[in-house]
Amino acid sequence: MTIDRDAAPTPMMAQYIEIKAANPDCLLFYRMGDFYELFFDDAAEASRALGIALTKRGKHQGADIPMAGVPVVSADEYLQRLIGLGHRVAVCEQIEDPAEARKRGAKSVVRRDVVRLVTPGTITEEALLDPGRPNFLMALARLGGSGDNAAYALAWTDLSTGTFRLAESGRAQLEADIAAIEPSEIVVAEPVFHDAALQPLFRRYGRRIQPEPQALFDGTTAEERVCRFFGVATLEGFGGFGRAELSAAAALIAYLGKTQMAARPGLQRPERIVAGSLMQIDPATRASLELTRTISGKRQGSLLSAIDRTRTGAGARLLAGRLAAPLTDPAAIRERHASVGWFVDAASLRQRLREALAGLPDIERALSRLSLGRGGPRDLAAIRDGLDAAMAVGALLGDELPPELAAHRQALAALPGALRDELSQMLADQVPLQRRDGGFVREGALPALDEARTLREDARRVVAELQGRYAAETGIRNLRIKHNNVLGYFIEVGDAQGRALVGVADFVHRQTMASAMRFSTAELAELESRIAGAAAEALRLELECFDRLAGQVDAAADTLRQGAAALAVIDVSAALAELAVADDWVAPVVDDSLAFFVECGRHPVVEAALKAGSGQPFVANDCDLSPPADGGAGAIWLITGPNMGGKSTFLRQNALIAVLAQVGSYVPATRAHIGVVDRLFSRVGASDDLAEGRSTFMVEMVETAAILNQAGERALVILDEIGRGTATYDGLSIAFAAVEHLHEVNRCRALFATHFHEMTALAARLSRMRNATMRVKEWEGDVVFLHEVKPGVADRSYGIQVAKLAGLPPSVVERARHVLEELEKGEQAGRRTALVDDLPLFSATMRRAEAPAPVAAPVSDALARLDPDALSPREALEALYQLKALAGSAPR
Repeated sequence: MTIDRDAAPTPMMAQYIEIKAANPDCLLFYRMGDFYELFFDDAAEASRALGIALTKRGKHQGADIPMAGVPVVSADEYLQRLIGLGHRVAVCEQIEDPAEARKRGAKSVVRRDVVRLVTPGTITEEALLDPGRPNFLMALARLGGSGDNAAYALAWTDLSTGTFRLAESGRAQLEADIAAIEPSEIVVAEPVFHDAALQPLFRRYGRRIQPEPQALFDGTTAEERVCRFFGVATLEGFGGFGRAELSAAAALIAYLGKTQMAARPGLQRPERIVAGSLMQIDPATRASLELTRTISGKRQGSLLSAIDRTRTGAGARLLAGRLAAPLTDPAAIRERHASVGWFVDAASLRQRLREALAGLPDIERALSRLSLGRGGPRDLAAIRDGLDAAMAVGALLGDELPPELAAHRQALAALPGALRDELSQMLADQVPLQRRDGGFVREGALPALDEARTLREDARRVVAELQGRYAAETGIRNLRIKHNNVLGYFIEVGDAQGRALVGVADFVHRQTMASAMRFSTAELAELESRIAGAAAEALRLELECFDRLAGQVDAAADTLRQGAAALAVIDVSAALAELAVADDWVAPVVDDSLAFFVECGRHPVVEAALKAGSGQPFVANDCDLSPPADGGAGAIWLITGPNMGGKSTFLRQNALIAVLAQVGSYVPATRAHIGVVDRLFSRVGASDDLAEGRSTFMVEMVETAAILNQAGERALVILDEIGRGTATYDGLSIAFAAVEHLHEVNRCRALFATHFHEMTALAARLSRMRNATMRVKEWEGDVVFLHEVKPGVADRSYGIQVAKLAGLPPSVVERARHVLEELEKGEQAGRRTALVDDLPLFSATMRRAEAPAPVAAPVSDALARLDPDALSPREALEALYQLKALAGSAPR
């Protein structure tokens, strides 16, 4: 049902319709007492999404008004589910006291307004957030039109921590840059949103894309708006930013202003990510390697899940961020390795420090909630307990530290001890969630509060004494003094005893129930007034104390954030050291060479699964893609072997080792030397993209094309089964040409697994190509996979043996053996070598795209003179013969 504002609704419904019209793209949570109510289409949508009852309230245009509601006290649970489904929610609260509304007339409606828009990228509530995962809101800006010369930039922030970063991008790497950040919501200008060329990208993110007016991205006022937000006259102190970056930053700030209303987010100063400082990993590679989540979208089974030993939420978020964006600066990488190495050597201290970090509150997120005015007593307690833990960690670290840890220890030393003392003095050990509940100020901290509390407690004692006296005076033993929000304090007796009290002096009849009667007295009313006054005074004093403490925390926000960041770095370094010691990982050598040597490398996720399951050891393998000693480009390994032999695992493990090394972690090997990888490409596994109309083979070719068009000398490429999704000769030809291109044009380090055994003869012609194979043994007609990589060539793929292991019917297996024998009899001897000998080495790939042959001048002149609309059919036929004659006589 749609809303017709021309009808004459009730005053309350008129108010709802007006507020809803201002927020048409949101579900409207309309506050009514202890519930958030939804009406019309919002009610129907919420009922479906949340599984709550759909009722009705009144009529509009002669039809029932659908209504659904959720309790205010459990609203966070429902918000989490709605946000998870991609909905946006406008929270509408009462902004005046009902008593004030009654002064305007009996039918006046309490003023309400939207105080906040809750969107996937702007949530800050602890119950709605994953402690170990950042929640990024991103703005995508484009300047210079939609052509090839357009400038793109990204700005992103985690509102729950205050992180704020900017980076330039480009159309070619835009998708990879966004995938590295994994935003929960992306704000784009409406013209960009409607750009047909970007539709495939936006469709992948679905409801996470939020189009906004172009005015938010106005580049002419962007710098001024960013300066105004941070309260500075110039951004020079923040660093140099491009126009597109400032446009994205200003749009992000404007969107936060729109969604957070009067609340001002406590964002950190913008940090610029320099182009080329991070390893480029495209979305297909991220999915293939399962860096932070598996292909099914789960964290369990990913590389992040396998290596995460952090003890804090901030540490887990930092580790995830590092894994998503490995470094390319060898010096910065070595600093991280030094921090991990220091903790590896300091085993006893590492354990004590990790114990101190365990249970550490999330300082960053508590600080953000307080800055937005959404914090509660537990957020203040989190700052207090976090400061205690930070100072304990700082004392444990000592003075002799590697550079990275030394810098962060200074941040811990700078934390405000006076603030910690003030919070410890004022806050009770156990505090409530909401400040309105009171009871969070420590007894003895405020004398005036203690006095109000005593008066309140004494009044309650007096109530008990008064109940006993009334029971004795009336002779009614079951007389009780009770309280509710409607009547306040009242005397309740059974129906029979109540009739005897009617008309008795001092007892005023208030209410008759089914089996009880309720009364009041002047003495009880006076006592109620004293209790209410004492409780109100106590709450007022506590709220004043909260505001004062929150202000002190906000004044120290920058120092607190630096301390929280230091704790996260220490947590990550100690966690990676714990992993290295427990799983026998080693420090890799990372430099700016083109080396790639791994001795006894292992797949970290598969090895962890084996340990947790069967307990079998992982079979380690070497990999050496380093260039020759006299220099040159890196090597290409062509790997053959059976299905289930371990080719894909071997490919992936080497890519993961490169990622881990450049993240700053130790690696699962006995020795490793990694020349910095600037771009990582993986084409492993098969999948389709039906939404984009792409078959499995088409997806394979698109991903392969991206690799061949973008990989450079510093790239690491892993390719598996290229060309298997089409006819044999088509696939072999594509795989053949792809290897040649990698060798001669890309000149990158690469692992190429294939079942096209004919390709192994290329090793004799391509100087940097090496053949390797997965070892197997045959035993009584079955195949035993050894999972070992050795130099050489596989003589078969053992596909039938694998099919037998998979459980194909025996008749099918036997028939397959017979067909294979017949095919092998007909295969010509020496075919593999002949194939390569008959083809000019790389002749097709080396040939640049040729320009179309120029049309001969006489033909061109004759065509120019023709007027097709003026020709009869016979004249047209004669003209065609003349053109053919001219083309035949033209010089070639």
